[in-house]
Amino acid sequence: MKFFVDTANLAQIKEAADLGVLDGVTTNPSLMAKEGIKGEEAVRQHYLNICKLVDGPVSAEVISTDFEGMIKEGEALAALHPNIVVKVPMIEDGVKALRYFSDKGIKTNCTLVFSAGQAILAAKAGATYVSPFIGRIDDINWSGVELIEQIVHIYQNFAFRTQVLAASIRNPLHIVQCAELGADVVTCPLSAMKGMLKHPLTDIGLQKFLADHAKNNG
Repeated sequence: MKFFVDTANLAQIKEAADLGVLDGVTTNPSLMAKEGIKGEEAVRQHYLNICKLVDGPVSAEVISTDFEGMIKEGEALAALHPNIVVKVPMIEDGVKALRYFSDKGIKTNCTLVFSAGQAILAAKAGATYVSPFIGRIDDINWSGVELIEQIVHIYQNFAFRTQVLAASIRNPLHIVQCAELGADVVTCPLSAMKGMLKHPLTDIGLQKFLADHAKNNG
């Protein structure tokens, strides 16, 4: 399973990369706004800065909601760097754009996916990745993890090449559950990734080892 970090913060991306387990980055307009990145040129430069930090896919989202706008934005984003993946919303014109980009050999990430039906459409349209938002599904008292299981099963049934990218990850348990179910990728905040490091027995064991070492070495 691949690990992507879901942020536009360069320091967090570098920290995740320094762990040695980072495979890529996902971003969105909200994450860009959080970092104070404003204006088309500033956003594009920021994507280039991200690409310098990680040698893997970097999802860059279009903000247009019409087909022509998505194509114009997506082609410009894809031209920035070979690692850019064009992030397209799961709407009618978005599905059309997925097919267009797929036919052109441009990698895509279909975002804002909340049902298996949407995931099927994304795969049929040739999306490289599909991003079910499991945390947001949990927020409305449905099971996001069950959706991951359903999509993985359907994709295996028909040998779809689209990769399941579990998004809206809230905690380390989400990551482990998605791994158990066969998700190809998880994208998560750095805090969730680092949360996997933690276990009380690890802390207790390390303290004991260090205490015993101190006793034996005066």
